[in-house]
Amino acid sequence: MARLNYGRDIFYKIIIILVLLIALAPILWMFLSSFKSRVDIISYPPKFIFTPVMDNYKRVLQMPTLMHGLRNSLIIVPISLLLGFIFGVPVGYIFARIKFKRSADLRFFILSLRFMPPVAVALPFFLIWMRLRLLDSIPAVIFTYLTIAISTMIWLTIECFKQVPVECEEAAHLEGCTQFQVFSRIALPLAIPSILGMCIFIFILLWNEFFLAFVITSQRAVTMPVASAAFAVVGMEVPWGQICASVILLSIPPLILSYFFVKFLPYFFKVN
Repeated sequence: MARLNYGRDIFYKIIIILVLLIALAPILWMFLSSFKSRVDIISYPPKFIFTPVMDNYKRVLQMPTLMHGLRNSLIIVPISLLLGFIFGVPVGYIFARIKFKRSADLRFFILSLRFMPPVAVALPFFLIWMRLRLLDSIPAVIFTYLTIAISTMIWLTIECFKQVPVECEEAAHLEGCTQFQVFSRIALPLAIPSILGMCIFIFILLWNEFFLAFVITSQRAVTMPVASAAFAVVGMEVPWGQICASVILLSIPPLILSYFFVKFLPYFFKVN
């Protein structure tokens, strides 16, 4: 029996290693290609032993368009996330604690916003910002991203506040606290670990958003994903090394936040 369990453990470990290799192989290939010269990238058979070069990163960091997109992303995404937190968290608490007519329908409507494909809302946003003469502006991108942040924040914070014991809030009411004081002093501090995990998740979601930003921006308000994608359409020769380097740079903030997200992962998935 012990030998059977040992063989089963070995089999499971092999399966896990194979799955990890399949999942990480494209990322590893892209990382290695970012340090290759053009000759090494297009060589056949592929070279796994090569002389690393930093030319791709130097060229990427010297490109004004990409740096402009990075600055825009560092402005747009945190502001959208902050506004989504300010407006989304209280609404999530209301849905979790206060029962009113059509509350279930409103919750379903908010959830349905996340089911809609970006192409279904891209054209309406394009027409709205064009009529308001805000097309290709940072406020337009922030408001567009805000629709994603708020709907996701409300949807996920409902379950976070449901984890908070109702008895704690009832005791606060007996002590004379108002509803806002109960929310700010009792419910929010108890739910903040889960909410922080969701904020990191939403940050990654907004940081990687491409299609909506691609439709409503052209030059002034381009984000880093849009600026990185522009490499593939520059000239006749595709600069694979620079594309890989730009994607690696684009992935650094989500990877850093993912580390903190993993720390809050147990709180994030702890649902009654």
